[in-house]
Amino acid sequence: MTTPTATPPRDRAAAAHGRGRDVLLDLIRSGAIALVVVQHWLMPVITRDGDALVAGNALAAPGAWVWTWAGQVMPLVFFASGAAGAISWARTRDRGGDAAGWLVGRVHRLVLPVAALVVVWLPLPVLLLALGVPGQPVHLAASTVPQLLWFLVVQLVLVALTPLTVALHRRFGLAVLVPLVVGAAAIDALRFAGVPLVGYLNAVLVWVAVHQVGVAYADGRFATPGRRGAALVGFTGLAATAALVGFGPYPASMIGMPGAPVSNMSPPTLCLVTLAIAQLGLLLALRPALVRFASSRPVAAGLAVLAPRTMTVFLWHMSALVVGVGVLTLGFGSHTPDPFGPVWLAGAPLWIAGLLVVLVVLVRAFGSLETRSAAAARRGASPAAVYAGLVLAAAGMLGLAARGFAPHVDAGLLAVVAEPAAWSALVAVGYLLATRPFPRVTVPRAGTPASRRAARA
Repeated sequence: MTTPTATPPRDRAAAAHGRGRDVLLDLIRSGAIALVVVQHWLMPVITRDGDALVAGNALAAPGAWVWTWAGQVMPLVFFASGAAGAISWARTRDRGGDAAGWLVGRVHRLVLPVAALVVVWLPLPVLLLALGVPGQPVHLAASTVPQLLWFLVVQLVLVALTPLTVALHRRFGLAVLVPLVVGAAAIDALRFAGVPLVGYLNAVLVWVAVHQVGVAYADGRFATPGRRGAALVGFTGLAATAALVGFGPYPASMIGMPGAPVSNMSPPTLCLVTLAIAQLGLLLALRPALVRFASSRPVAAGLAVLAPRTMTVFLWHMSALVVGVGVLTLGFGSHTPDPFGPVWLAGAPLWIAGLLVVLVVLVRAFGSLETRSAAAARRGASPAAVYAGLVLAAAGMLGLAARGFAPHVDAGLLAVVAEPAAWSALVAVGYLLATRPFPRVTVPRAGTPASRRAARA
């Protein structure tokens, strides 16, 4: 009779969810991205003012903030990223891999799809202007499409920190969350006390905290509470979010609203941590039903297609929206109907279906960049090169997110392409630096034949 042995901490991530994919994580990540896409397609309220387009937000309608408590799913995306990253990192260590080699594959999957977006959108504004498209709509589209690159910047930071966050979790468990949450609350206090720029520090603290919850999930920490325990956690997070909104300075909407003096999203606030706890607790309470749903044949087939291409879908769905808005407003001279009115509700399915056709074409064209293997690039990875490349790529994407591909209409051709091209070059150089194989330099130990030959030379 054999005596059972405890699972070593480094192996818990793989053991807790088996050697295959975690279908709940696939469902959360794919479902969250799909919900983001649909929301972004339904949110714009576009009207025309001559040749100019005026964009509003359907969720600015009275009472629409209630939906944002369910529709703000970016915390769930970062949670799933933390869990998937921890499981992947555990498997890499089991095979004797190192952090630099593992990171090459993550950088490859996150950054390479951006290259296609850059190749298309860098010259596109110039081409549209040359074809006579009015400057303001071109500027609006070219500055809107790359705004979502902020998400990949955060993802790169979290991926780079994964070996550290996993190590901290192995040593301290859920206690790692305490300084992150307390720090996020302190940053919010300073921000609301009149130091607004300090709030951007929470772009690290808030998302690392949510990511760390995913690391804990990968370690099996949430496998035992049961449905009632998970539901209690969810309702506790919901009550905490309601208390922050009801008694604190936090806005009710969990996404940024046009003209609102404060946003829970940009920069993120403590509300998104408590909201993540609420959403995650309720999802874990429903885990058995969700796993059965995800394992059904049609849903499993859909996840098999979507899960490996979520970044491509995320990157290109705004381009599909630009195509749809351009056809509707510039092509037919129309505008979007009043939000949540009968015409809007009746037309929403057709609108989504039309944009979905465009998105499918784009994903078929560019999806292979995300699914292409980077195994060859992992050989001989240099830690210094990988981390330097990651920083450069993140800086380039942050610049594109902030400045976009938007042309300076009256400043001449050079000004149109110079700034976006500079940020794009940073992304390209960073990717090549991080993923290019570099030979490892080994120093012979003293007294070995190799060292004696080196000394004679």
